[in-house]
Amino acid sequence: MSDTLTRRHEVIEPRWWTGSPAVDPSRYRIDCSEFVMDADDLRPDGELATRMRTTFRDVGLVHLTNTGLVEHSDMRAFAKLVVDAEMPYRAGANPRDVLEPNVYEVGAPLQAWLHYHHEMAYVGTSTKMVAFLCKRELPGRGATFVSDNVRATDALLETEFGQKLAELGVCYRRDLTDREAFTDREPIGVYNHWQHSLGTHDPDVAARRAAEKGLQVSWGDDRLLRTRYYASAFEYFPQLDRNLLFSSVADHSMWFDTWPLVEQLPPEQRPLWMTFGDDTDFTADELRQFVDVYDRFGSPIDWRVGDVGVICNFRFAHGRPSIVLGHDEERELGVLLGEPFERWGSVDGKW
Repeated sequence: MSDTLTRRHEVIEPRWWTGSPAVDPSRYRIDCSEFVMDADDLRPDGELATRMRTTFRDVGLVHLTNTGLVEHSDMRAFAKLVVDAEMPYRAGANPRDVLEPNVYEVGAPLQAWLHYHHEMAYVGTSTKMVAFLCKRELPGRGATFVSDNVRATDALLETEFGQKLAELGVCYRRDLTDREAFTDREPIGVYNHWQHSLGTHDPDVAARRAAEKGLQVSWGDDRLLRTRYYASAFEYFPQLDRNLLFSSVADHSMWFDTWPLVEQLPPEQRPLWMTFGDDTDFTADELRQFVDVYDRFGSPIDWRVGDVGVICNFRFAHGRPSIVLGHDEERELGVLLGEPFERWGSVDGKW
């Protein structure tokens, strides 16, 4: 890691969008007030299911509104009209807890802004889509933002930085702490314990499971599990027959710039670090370009209770600003991970 970056760490706050949605919401929003939202509407050959799948196929995004649903389990049932298969959150970075079977919490503090990202880009097994289920709303201040990744890819590839990413790829470095090492310690610098991420208390099993996800594994002091994953910064998307951007600053130490108990650490001591695939650091200008290209093509999804959103992990990145709750305010989204796929990176001639 370069001394220059360590000394001159720049906090880059995302802008999220230009003020106008990059994708017209009418293209992906379905008003469910015309449906009963009962078992008939859950039929795979029903009108709602057909509209959802067609919208998702054409746009890569579908947002159900005015559903009248209040429980995650019911919202999950409708999300599954698009999400054919679900994957468990194993080897994930965020410390997600299970809200209901196959429904996870977001796994990040509300006060931390979450840079645009593609779900689980930092391991060899990712997911084709991710769904959000709104149980508690925060109108006007609790939006998730989605960025049109097709346009972001085109824009970035027009730059020298984008071409460099395509040539060199990226390296994801991640440090997972040992839960037992923090039994009597303040959790400063803790992002996720390897026991939670990998679903085991056995270090040998943890190392094996990490390796199964394509990670290089080593151990540090206090049973700190260190992983590296070298990958293309892009991923081939068969439906469009082209490579799309599949990386972001969310896997860099700047992910923690507003993260309690981690933000005060210098970059070199934070749990995440990302470099080019030749292990050289990004410059501050390159990081700024990485943030800006997603911001240019962002659109907000302002959740209401019962809303269901399904996002293609190839065609869109997602993130959100920091949120500070007022008295008696709540915001709760459940997360559903879709069908897994093994990353193969970019394909020659598909730019």
